[in-house]
Amino acid sequence: MNEDRPIDALNNSRGSRVLLKLKNGTEMSGTLKAHDLHLNMWLGDVEIKKEDETTKYKNMLIRGDTVLYIIP
Repeated sequence: MNEDRPIDALNNSRGSRVLLKLKNGTEMSGTLKAHDLHLNMWLGDVEIKKEDETTKYKNMLIRGDTVLYIIP
């Protein structure tokens, strides 16, 4: 597993669950299906948690410029 660059760590996380925090404060987790160099991400089995409420989506496209951080 070669992870010399941050994008390599993301490449190695395809098919695994990742945790994202967006610039608006939303935290979500999902299975990383694909991404590009702009960090646009296609996630599956997405869970968004806000306070006591969890919302689930089958698939979601996240625009890369809204991402604050990603935890593979």
